[in-house]
Amino acid sequence: MQLSIYSDKNYLPKGMEPVPMLYPFWTEFIPSEKYPWSRLYGKYLEISNSLFKMTSLQEADLVVMPINWRVIRGESWRSKINKEVESLSIEFAEKVANSGKELIIFFAGDCCVEEIPVKNATVFRMAVYRSKRKQNDIIMPSFTEDFVKEYLGGQMSLRHKSEKPVVGFCGLAVKDSWEKKLKTVLFHGAMLTKSLELGVSPYKGQILRSQALEVLAESPSLVNTNFIIKDKTVFLNTQDVEQRQKARAEYVKNIVESDYILSCRGSANYSIRLYEILSCGRIPIFIDTDCVLPDESIIDWKKYCVWIDEKEIPHIAEKVAEFHDNISDQEFLDLQHECRKLWKSRLSAEGFYTNFHHHFSRK
Repeated sequence: MQLSIYSDKNYLPKGMEPVPMLYPFWTEFIPSEKYPWSRLYGKYLEISNSLFKMTSLQEADLVVMPINWRVIRGESWRSKINKEVESLSIEFAEKVANSGKELIIFFAGDCCVEEIPVKNATVFRMAVYRSKRKQNDIIMPSFTEDFVKEYLGGQMSLRHKSEKPVVGFCGLAVKDSWEKKLKTVLFHGAMLTKSLELGVSPYKGQILRSQALEVLAESPSLVNTNFIIKDKTVFLNTQDVEQRQKARAEYVKNIVESDYILSCRGSANYSIRLYEILSCGRIPIFIDTDCVLPDESIIDWKKYCVWIDEKEIPHIAEKVAEFHDNISDQEFLDLQHECRKLWKSRLSAEGFYTNFHHHFSRK
């Protein structure tokens, strides 16, 4: 199904890029540096004209705000809100409201659970809290490169079921401390200064990961562990290309050499790792922190994950072992294929945009 969409470059501040959905129609904004853009959106670019058609405001089915609200809000809770761009975007929203058309706003990044000062828009976010979700909030995946294509030579590596499950994790996990408590106080102070809801500490995910990993490591009779625990995000913070590549290779190797991989929220209430795990055809151990996942009305997420409520972390090893014991050798192999298929068909950029119209046909 092809949707007619409208947006307006006049509401895109100079030097800023539009939301990726609009790249195929405003090709002058496609980054000249193809990595990582081409790895994330290349296939979407190839099929975009069969999915969307740029048209006038009067003829449009949907209107797309040209800028991601993340640019306005900033990348983290420490960021200052860009009032100038916010004012321009609200002006665009008012123009759309007067037309009676449905407005779509994309809000990615670590602050994406926050409210925005635009009424009656459909907001595609990477995260919300289930207990506070609004009717107009739609959860979208965090797009990741195709790990099988980019790192595994295009061939998915399958694992056969062993007696005990191998649980993997490579990444940041830090125990609770007075330093984290102090940073949380500073976070709450910053939220009050911005007149925003206090929210959940951005350090919660690091602490929960540490708790879960500790329980798993102390349960050798139930699970085997394959952990590489870091105290800083090497991949994101380093400018050294060789070091980044080494860190990425280590990360992918850890996923591929594990049966199940721990997936827990980061600074925001979502996990990029979840989509990377599925891309590899591996089974996530998903820690539910009042989360909403993409397409929950269609996808039975508990079929693809070992589902652990946050309060069940003390029993995570038993839960993983129980899941593993209750699945046959063939079902274990099949589930790896199904995880990969789910990512390709619905959670990759091309899968998400191919199914974009379903979010509106169900309203």
